[in-house]
Amino acid sequence: MMMKAPQPLWKGSPSSERLADPALQAAHSPLVPLPGDEVQLDAGQASAPSGAQPARQEAVSPGEEVTDTEDNEEEDLGVMDDQRSVILHLLSQLKLGMDLTRVVLPTFILEKRSLLEMYANFMAHPDMFLSITAAATAEERIVAFVEYYLTAFHEGRKGAVAKKPYNPALGETFHCSWEVPRDSVRAPRTSGSAPAPTAAPPRDAAGRYRVRFVAEQVSHHPPVSGFYCECQERRVCVNAHIWTKSKFMGMSIGVSMVGEGVLCLLEHDEEYVFTLPSAYARSILTVPWVELGGKVFINCAKSGYSATVTFHTKPFYGGKVHRVTAEVKHNPTGTIVCKAQGEWNGTLEFTYSSGETRVIDTGKLPVIRKKIRPVEKQGKSESRRLWQHVTAALKEGNIDAATERKHRLEERQREEQRQRAATNTAWKPKYFVKEGEGWVYHNPLWKTH
Repeated sequence: MMMKAPQPLWKGSPSSERLADPALQAAHSPLVPLPGDEVQLDAGQASAPSGAQPARQEAVSPGEEVTDTEDNEEEDLGVMDDQRSVILHLLSQLKLGMDLTRVVLPTFILEKRSLLEMYANFMAHPDMFLSITAAATAEERIVAFVEYYLTAFHEGRKGAVAKKPYNPALGETFHCSWEVPRDSVRAPRTSGSAPAPTAAPPRDAAGRYRVRFVAEQVSHHPPVSGFYCECQERRVCVNAHIWTKSKFMGMSIGVSMVGEGVLCLLEHDEEYVFTLPSAYARSILTVPWVELGGKVFINCAKSGYSATVTFHTKPFYGGKVHRVTAEVKHNPTGTIVCKAQGEWNGTLEFTYSSGETRVIDTGKLPVIRKKIRPVEKQGKSESRRLWQHVTAALKEGNIDAATERKHRLEERQREEQRQRAATNTAWKPKYFVKEGEGWVYHNPLWKTH
């Protein structure tokens, strides 16, 4: 059985609504200088009248999206002397193990994108993502998922120096898509495997599949993000919710990614439940750098296959950085069908049950650029429009202006929270609904296909 979708708060199809406010599309300035625009968030969506579930429609028109030109590269300059004094003052007020969720960190450590966009950048190899469902056997599919999983992190982290993405505001959203050439989606083959089913022709005439992504900040305290990604043509989707818990660790900052994701392959009636590693910012007084750590799990209950992936943190003395190992097992027989080792941002070597090996160099994998609407066509709560003034100031190196813009956003969030508290109004996310301890996209592929 596929995962049971929750009864949504909306009986209609909110995804049929265009996020872009037509009244806002008249703006032509790159910074869209509308009154109060940099601080005003869209309200959560209210309940709609009940009725029959209509056919799925797009939340964002593909015709409005253009290929993204941002490179997200960060300068590897390390910490300047004047910045070091600010960090030292901040560290003097912290205690080991202290929760940093409510601690305001200096603006100069920010990278020029929201956390929601960082999650989207993990999807930079959508051809590998779609190839999972093209595999002929359950063993090949979980191995393909592990290959995709291990190669996803290097593109999400750009630059050697650790910087912090913007904390998403409550109700902030991010939309994008990828156009994937049909001939780049290949079924993985191992010795003795049967041919994979022939893919249905893609809907667009250019011979490309469309992969659609939406993320939303569904809670501010605790900070929880939900994201959902789907390809209707290939009948594959993934839903995840992540609570980012950060704590002070002396000369490091640790961020635990609490939550889980579910990959659904509707063609095979399979679900793959997976978790995410922790991230650590090391050497925060000199040249901060990021490493991943911890053990994560991938499990498919239907097929009986599971995988354990271990991100190894660097030992205090010696040792390599960014090491990762993985093992895929068929649980009913205890057979190890695949092992992997290497660096998550470098070279990975896979050894299969057939005895064959494969080496993947993450730095040489082709990156398919996401497509996104220009800022002037985005809704007020969409990440790039919401943070546009902070981003522009950071690009100019004007830290004071970036700090001021960031402060305005934070104050507006606090004021909106006070207003909701005064009227006893609960926040309702636009695209995700609460299910148990997690959050699920309101109109997922498994509900309509």
